[in-house]
Amino acid sequence: MKGVVTVGLDGTLQSMAAARWAAREAELRRARLLLLHAWIPHDPAPDHGPAEEGNTESSPHRMTDEARAVILTSHPDLAVHVRVVCKDPLNALAKAADESDLLVLGSRGLGAAARFTLGETGLELVTRTAVPTVLVRAQQAVPARIGSGNVTVGVSLHGSCDGLLAFAFETAARRSVMLRAVHGRRLSPYAYNRGGPDRIAAEEAAQIARDELAAALRPWRKKFPDVHVDAQVILESPAPALLHGTANAELLIVGRRHRGRLLPPRIGHVVQAAVHHAPCPVAVVPFD
Repeated sequence: MKGVVTVGLDGTLQSMAAARWAAREAELRRARLLLLHAWIPHDPAPDHGPAEEGNTESSPHRMTDEARAVILTSHPDLAVHVRVVCKDPLNALAKAADESDLLVLGSRGLGAAARFTLGETGLELVTRTAVPTVLVRAQQAVPARIGSGNVTVGVSLHGSCDGLLAFAFETAARRSVMLRAVHGRRLSPYAYNRGGPDRIAAEEAAQIARDELAAALRPWRKKFPDVHVDAQVILESPAPALLHGTANAELLIVGRRHRGRLLPPRIGHVVQAAVHHAPCPVAVVPFD
């Protein structure tokens, strides 16, 4: 563990909401919080440009200093560091993510595409970072009191998902809340008749899924005996099934499998749906 939670700031309401969420998370983890702002100047740097990072009168520094002051008002004992760099945001945030346990970004959420406040940078980071990335919308700036809700994780059951479940159980344990593990399974076309789904076939499919979900959760229940787990199997497509399970959730956790360097990184439809429509912050967790 590196003991660092990094949040990308860009001056928007969404990124400030992300900073507040990240501060609470850093406090729970007993970690340091890094507020990072990176930008590429539109005009060539003047002769004294290299000293820009030490110029606290500049707008980027004012923005990060104000954000730091806001965070310390609510979290006076939190170690908060500020980094302002004159670099490509994608490269700067990717490098910072490699040195962190968690990356937090602001998210616009709803839209025709997965558009984050950092634009294409945010989309690229979600698909490429090797650490969990949490996306927070502006309306989530003041989430429910920690411990008053639950943590929800989507479990696909297509292969091992230990990295995803480790993050989910650790997060629920840290907050002392229930973990809701949701698996959505679409019925086979053969399970339908003219009147709709065959009741017996649907129950058989649901029981198989419940057994598989229980098997995936069993070792983690033993490792985290104090975490209460609500395992749910919903017979519908994974994306809507997961969203139906987010009631009272403090955080929704979805997985993104590593696909190897030979295949282009992408965000699957479940992650897309979660980012667009979830009523709470969304953690995208890469796992093998």
